[in-house]
Amino acid sequence: MPADKTLALVIRTFPFGETSSVVALFCREFGKLRALAKGAWRPKSSFDGGLDLLSMSQVLVLRKSSGGLDLLTEASLESRFRVGTSLAAVLGGLHVAELLDVLTADADPQPELFDVAHATLRRLSDWRGDESSLAGILLSTELAILRIVGHAPETSLCVECRGPLPSSGRTAFGMLEGGTLCPECRRGRRAVASLSAPALAALGGRGEPPPAAATEARAVITSYLAHLLGRPTRVAARLRAAPRRRTN
Repeated sequence: MPADKTLALVIRTFPFGETSSVVALFCREFGKLRALAKGAWRPKSSFDGGLDLLSMSQVLVLRKSSGGLDLLTEASLESRFRVGTSLAAVLGGLHVAELLDVLTADADPQPELFDVAHATLRRLSDWRGDESSLAGILLSTELAILRIVGHAPETSLCVECRGPLPSSGRTAFGMLEGGTLCPECRRGRRAVASLSAPALAALGGRGEPPPAAATEARAVITSYLAHLLGRPTRVAARLRAAPRRRTN
């Protein structure tokens, strides 16, 4: 069986025995794969540095025709995710990897999704100094991922009646409905957030939002993802609690 060669992001790893590992990869050509890397942690293995979490590697994988794990035979590191001075940036990278894992099916090629995630991980790698723009970067990535996988939130009309939204004041966003609600449709709804005008514009991807608006919009997206998945993402609480540094 010939091995397939592809670029892959390492999104999750699990120990398997004493020296091997099960790896979740998001590949540009093949989508998400789960593969066994035999002897990955042996000295002088063929995976030297190529299975570091959040790294991008050129991999050789033997893909199984039905069921079971694929077999990873080689991983050559292309670029490593480097830890700088920002805990929030590292958690942001882990959050992006988790979204790739939980929002995609196995073996479903999504090259645009790969490119979005890779670009974000490159920006977050070795982050130093002012963190005020991190919320905007993560929000943009979350919205792009949701759009690509078919779960983009509605922000321009009422998601229920398709009518116009209020022209002033705060706007309701229904987590279960997946979008904004007019005052009539908002009545009696559960799990509804209230968005300021700047946060609504940020959620709609209209321009580069100020940090406060991006943070508010991200709080809504975090809740929306929890309702979509049926549980909060693993990194969400830690990312929300991570301290932010700003430069004057």
